[in-house]
Amino acid sequence: MGKVKEMVDLKPKAEKITDEQLQELQAVVNDNNAIQFRVGALEAQKHELIHQQVGIQSKIVELQNTFSKEYGTFDVDLSDGSINYPEDGKPRN
Repeated sequence: MGKVKEMVDLKPKAEKITDEQLQELQAVVNDNNAIQFRVGALEAQKHELIHQQVGIQSKIVELQNTFSKEYGTFDVDLSDGSINYPEDGKPRN
């Protein structure tokens, strides 16, 4: 068998993409960056809200402990403040 000769590409290779392609690429990358920035801002806001929620949950536990000590239960109707004592008479802690 004979040797296969190397194929030569006579078409010159492009050095740049077209201006239209560049503009489209830049627009897509800018949109992506803006979305990533917004996601980061939302994550920071989420982080702050989670910290606030932890503080509020701690306050709820404090109130439950206070009600348990004072009334023997922390089961309270939020609509009118009625205390829901256990039917068996045993304190709920």
